[in-house]
Amino acid sequence: MTVQKRYSDLGGDAGSNIVGQVMEQRDRVRSRMAHVARTVAVMSGKGGVGKSVITANLAAALAARGHAVGALDADLSGPCLARMLGAGEQSLRIGERGVVPAGGVGGVRVMSMDLLLAGDETPLVWDDLDGAARAGDVWRGAMELSALREFLADTDWGELDFLFIDLPPGTQPLAALTALLPELDGVIVVSIPSDVARLVVGKSVTAARERRTPILGLVENMAGYHCQRCGEVGELFPAPAGQAPAAEALGVPSLGQVPFDPGLARSADGGRPFILDAGDSPAARALTEIVDRIEQLPG
Repeated sequence: MTVQKRYSDLGGDAGSNIVGQVMEQRDRVRSRMAHVARTVAVMSGKGGVGKSVITANLAAALAARGHAVGALDADLSGPCLARMLGAGEQSLRIGERGVVPAGGVGGVRVMSMDLLLAGDETPLVWDDLDGAARAGDVWRGAMELSALREFLADTDWGELDFLFIDLPPGTQPLAALTALLPELDGVIVVSIPSDVARLVVGKSVTAARERRTPILGLVENMAGYHCQRCGEVGELFPAPAGQAPAAEALGVPSLGQVPFDPGLARSADGGRPFILDAGDSPAARALTEIVDRIEQLPG
């Protein structure tokens, strides 16, 4: 009969010095973050709400205003931020002080898992320990946390005014991030005006409050539709009569409402954020107002 040993059965750490390695990485994270004035996570409990599009536009707009900006795509399985910021075709290189981030539009410094994968359709696969699904889930979570720690510790971000961290959907990624960055300056919550999204996003707001992470506010994406022919903004998601606005219902500040504009999708695919060329469109005005509010964060 095969007897399986657990990690806790081993004497000490079996010579791997895991604790020492983790502590060394934590020290490197603190050292890197000491040169970042404001670190902001962008989160949503639900996928498909345009969180990465919002992140890319905020980062590019602030860089266009002369700020030093970094953008970290923490979604390891579905990364897309590098492509949205025009850095998707670049290769990473090692410099004297660590991994040099890719150069995105306007000089945004980008780190993303898709810069490490072999091709656009290459998935990230975690080994599951000989098919032991349950153990695989545990190890996958540990490896994802380790990868995020390495992105923060080993990337030569340099001096930054803003570092945006685009979190994957769910509440657990914020818990992992705050374990690494307990002094996170705050989170931006992204939602869309639907009851289902509001329900799921509410869980993210609760998670942030439980971890005492400052909530900078809610961005309501796809809040109406900008007609390309008449220029008017019409209703996209009908709101039930008498329903309070999302930010008010969740008890968080409202950063703004961004109407859907087909140009947002085209610009994301083209690698040049919408806000840079959209002129005075309703979506551009809404994004600009959000950027104005984020720019006022104390550094």
